[in-house]
Order: sequence, then structure tokens, then C-alpha cells
Amino acid sequence: MNSVGAAAAQALQLIVGADPKLVAIVLLSLKVSLSAVVIACMVGLPLGATIAVGRFSGRNPVIVLLNALMGLPPVVVGLAVYLLLSRAGPLGGMGLLFTPTAMVIAQAILITPIIAALSRQVVEDAWVEYREQLRSLGETKFGAAMTLLWDVRYSLVTIVLAGFGRAAAEVGAVMIVGGNIDGVTRVMTTAIALETSKGDLPLALGLGLVLLAIVLALNATAYVVKETAQRRYG
Repeated sequence: MNSVGAAAAQALQLIVGADPKLVAIVLLSLKVSLSAVVIACMVGLPLGATIAVGRFSGRNPVIVLLNALMGLPPVVVGLAVYLLLSRAGPLGGMGLLFTPTAMVIAQAILITPIIAALSRQVVEDAWVEYREQLRSLGETKFGAAMTLLWDVRYSLVTIVLAGFGRAAAEVGAVMIVGGNIDGVTRVMTTAIALETSKGDLPLALGLGLVLLAIVLALNATAYVVKETAQRRYG
């Protein structure tokens, strides 16, 4: 068996045997990414819905800016958060740099514009369809936004899963603000990069397979949710 085949076999053994180091890295990755998604949803969903139903001066530039922020370079976000949390930064006294919290902040900043921009489009499409009905019921703009968020919840699940996938696959920003400290801030993507550079292919491949499985599971879940919603509501 060649070296790659041997490494793949060892990687499968690590996964099947629930290697403690691999499990710890995966659990930390999920904890950080899920926390970032929760924060991003708390900000992004109401923001996107409010912009969708609102009509105010400067709305179009806000939409353009929001769409542009979807392509934020991760390393730039990481650098900005690093400067914010470093000792010389305004929040340096909180001691958050090189902690999972710093990684959550960086990931949340990255995926909030994605969730906000995509949810705005979905809610705006629903607003065009139900605007007159909601107005006849006397709904305020905020009330209409919240009602529409609930009405398009199945579409929003797909958006949230996309945000989670983006967060879980992030490496640049979390490397900068987390420091890739073993047992503290080492997540799947940063561990894969490090172990590959060290030549420890079994662990890198094992983590890569787990990350790939998570991405596939997210896509499958998004597909099932979409198909279920279409069958139920036409």
C-alpha cells in the first residue's frame, strides 16, 4: 500500500475509533461555528427583513453595500478583529484575543452579511406577493417583516445552513484571531493546514473527511427542507 493509501486507512481508523484529538477538534469547530451562526442570524435575519420591507432614503446603496460585504476577504476580517482585540486595541483589556470567542466574532462578522443579504432577497420576494394583504391587516413595517420571516422560514433554513457551511470552512480569519493553539483554538480547517504542513497526513485526512461529511450533510439537509416545503406548500 502506498503512503497515501496508508494515510487514508489510518485516517479512517481515527474516525471510526473516535480519536480523542480528532473529536476534540471537531467539537470545538462545531461549537465555534454554531455560535457564530446564532449571532449572525440574530443580527442578519431581522436586518435583511427590515431592509426588504422598508422604503427609506439610501436604501439602494445599503443593499449594494450589503451584497458587497458578502465577499469580505476573511484575512481582512481577521486582521480587523485582531487589531480590535489586541492589547493596543479598544477591546484589548477584555483578553479575548487567541480564544474561541475571538474566532466566533470573526466568523459572525463574515457570515452576517451573507445571511442578511440572502434573507433580504427572499423576504422582499414574499413582500411583493403579500404586501397588500399585510397592509390591509394593519401590520406595521416591523410586524410585516417578522411575519414574512416566519412565512419563508423553510427558505431561510437553507440560508442559515449556507452560513454555517461558510463558517465551518473558514481558515484565514480564525487562524489570525485564534492563533491555532492546540487544545484551545485549533479547529478543523486550521488543524488540516497545520498537520498537512507537518506531514501528518492521517489526522489531516481524517479531519478533511469529517469536514467534507459535514458539508455534504448540510447540502442534503437543505435539499430535503426545500423539497419538503415545496410539497407541503406548493
